[in-house]
Amino acid sequence: MPDFDSLMEDVGYQGSERARIENQVILDELERKKRARTTAVPTDDNRVKQRLREIGEPITLFGERAADRRDRLIYVISQINAARGEDGMDMDHESESESEEEEEEFYSPGSLELLEARRRIAHYSLPRAQKRVAQQRIDSRMDLGRIVDIRKKVFAQVKKYAHLGTQIGDDRPISQVRFAPNNEILATSSWSGTVKLWNVPACTPIRALRGHSDRVGGVAWHPQATLSVGADVVNLVSGAGDGQVNLWSINSESPIAVMKGHLQRVCRVAFHPSGDYVASASFDTTWRLWDVNTAKELLLQEGHSKEVYAIEFQDDGALVASGGLDAIGRVWDLRTGRTAMVLDGHVQAIYSIGFSPNGYQIATGAGDDTIRIWDMRSLRSLYTIPAHLSNVSDVRFFYANNMYYKAPSDEAEGKNAREEWEYRSGLFFASSGYDGAVKIWSADDWQHLTTMKTDGGKVMSVDISSDGNMIASGTYNRNFQLFAPE
Repeated sequence: MPDFDSLMEDVGYQGSERARIENQVILDELERKKRARTTAVPTDDNRVKQRLREIGEPITLFGERAADRRDRLIYVISQINAARGEDGMDMDHESESESEEEEEEFYSPGSLELLEARRRIAHYSLPRAQKRVAQQRIDSRMDLGRIVDIRKKVFAQVKKYAHLGTQIGDDRPISQVRFAPNNEILATSSWSGTVKLWNVPACTPIRALRGHSDRVGGVAWHPQATLSVGADVVNLVSGAGDGQVNLWSINSESPIAVMKGHLQRVCRVAFHPSGDYVASASFDTTWRLWDVNTAKELLLQEGHSKEVYAIEFQDDGALVASGGLDAIGRVWDLRTGRTAMVLDGHVQAIYSIGFSPNGYQIATGAGDDTIRIWDMRSLRSLYTIPAHLSNVSDVRFFYANNMYYKAPSDEAEGKNAREEWEYRSGLFFASSGYDGAVKIWSADDWQHLTTMKTDGGKVMSVDISSDGNMIASGTYNRNFQLFAPE
């Protein structure tokens, strides 16, 4: 009879078996995380608490925020499903059909005012989109050699931008700078709670607008302000840390209207191209649409799991894009209320978002120091630009305003000049970063064109005038700068 006790242990076999078990544990954990990412959970905090209560978990932990609570719910559900195994997945599949409507897509009732606003936006945007597409068809038939010549000429001018002047703008950091449509006034918003108007390029003060009790996060001009809109009616909008969205005229230091509804700090604000609506992004994880004429809230839109920081309208007026501290951007169709595209690719918070004049490309700047270019036609990210050494704080495309086109005396030259002016709109864009630099990029091959250094460690915002003759930047050290071609 063999002496089994004297046999040596197969150490290699035991080692390989242990490694197999460890690998299986790792694979199971990866599979659980994969399933967790696809788990549909509510975005509303009250519903998250209700779900946690149903599965016997504490509805909140000490110091836990709403976004952290939602992440905990996802983790707990994924652990429960992993413990159930295949049977558990089958049980989930059975209950999936019951809760599909609630978890995958849900609708909240809207007011008649919102319905009318959606109709008006559709009537406004469709002719503009038709005109834009018609112009793009003309541009597509342009000779390649002509396109190359226009690019060379435009980019040569862009590379000549140099520092024109610096002005102390406020007592606290300048959060945003925006040129008026007539390019003669610059609006600056500040953490002091003040919006200031300046003559440019002289950089002399016009007026300080006081109506906020906390830092102003964003300011935007009415599309026809300083042009066809009178100075005594709504020309500007601002949003601040007091949760208010204020409408301003140019002639008064007090707001025309104060729109309240946000529960936390308001960051960026934007005017709809029609001038009839305003959008505001807030730390209460929502963005809202307001009616300028009635100063009332039309839409409260959820969809981000963390604070919403950036908001911007497409030039047609049909779409609006939002970016949040959850590193996700979303494009919304204002005519239907549906999500048109999810911008998922950044690994840190999105601080800025901008639509290209071509209507289908979007640039986002984030805390991961990159700018991503998105294409709505293919619903994907086209290009990633390693833009700055620190946070990308703002992104602005050049929008050429045809009222600033100057026709040459020669008729033949005039045709070419007009063609060049219309083609240059959207041909480049500017970005600002916390590395103290303003950079300009081509908007067709996404290459770096030039860098302009400021006197501030952090550049908070940037803007390009619609005639292309000036660029403004606002910095953390309370200054704003102007740049112009030499």
